[in-house]
Amino acid sequence: MELQPEVSRWDVTPSEAVALQRRLAEQVVLRPPPGLKVERIAGADISTEKGRDTGFGGIVVLDVATLAPVAQSGAAVALTFPYVPGLLSFRELPIVAAAWERLTVRPDVVIFDGQGTAHPRRMGIACHGGLLFGVPSIGCAKSLLVGTYGKLGDARGSTAPIIHRGEVVGMAVRTRKGVQPVYVSPGHLMDLPTAVELVLKVSPKYREPETTRHAHRLVNALRRAGGEAAELELK
Repeated sequence: MELQPEVSRWDVTPSEAVALQRRLAEQVVLRPPPGLKVERIAGADISTEKGRDTGFGGIVVLDVATLAPVAQSGAAVALTFPYVPGLLSFRELPIVAAAWERLTVRPDVVIFDGQGTAHPRRMGIACHGGLLFGVPSIGCAKSLLVGTYGKLGDARGSTAPIIHRGEVVGMAVRTRKGVQPVYVSPGHLMDLPTAVELVLKVSPKYREPETTRHAHRLVNALRRAGGEAAELELK
C-alpha cells in the first residue's frame, strides 16, 4: 500500500491531528513482514525542557545478540505542536525523523518510548513512526494511555492483556521480578506476540529495554549540550 503524504504532515491543529490519526490508522499493518529477522534493533526517544521550544531527539541502534550500540544519531528541532495526550507523535516525530535521516545503520525494528495500538485511535507514536519510516515498530510505554489489565504474575516474563473497548490492544509485561510492568503494543508491521518477545529479549536486567535506556541517555546528553553535539561518541 502506498503511503499518503499525510503521514509526514505536521502543520495541523489538534482536532485535525485526531482526524489524521483516524485516516492513518487504516494503513497500519499488524503483522511482521514474512521472514522478519531481527539483528539490529533501535530505540527512539526525545528530551524537552520546560520553557524551551527545542526538542532533542535521538535513535540508538543495538546489536540484538550483544545489546551493544552499533550506531546512533541525534537532532535538535523546534517544537511546533503542543503537548496533548494521545497526539504525542505530532510533537515528537518531526524530531525523531530528523535523527532518522542522519542514521547510517538502518535497524530491523524500532522500539518507541510510547504507545503503539494501545491508544484511543489505535495510532500511537509507534504506529505513526513505523508508517513514516517504513520499518517494523513497537510501542513500549511506562504508563497506560487506555485500557485495563487483570492479574499479572510477579515473575519476569509475566504478561496480562490490556483490554480497551473489548479489544486486546497491548500487553502488560513484567520485565523484572517485582517491578512495575511496561506496556507493550505493536506499532506497524508488527504483531503483539513478536512485540512482547522482542521487548523481553532487549530487557535482560532493568524495567526498561536497553533500546530505551540508550536512547534516553543520548537525548539527555544532547539537551545538556544544547544540540551542538548531535553525533556524540558511542559509550
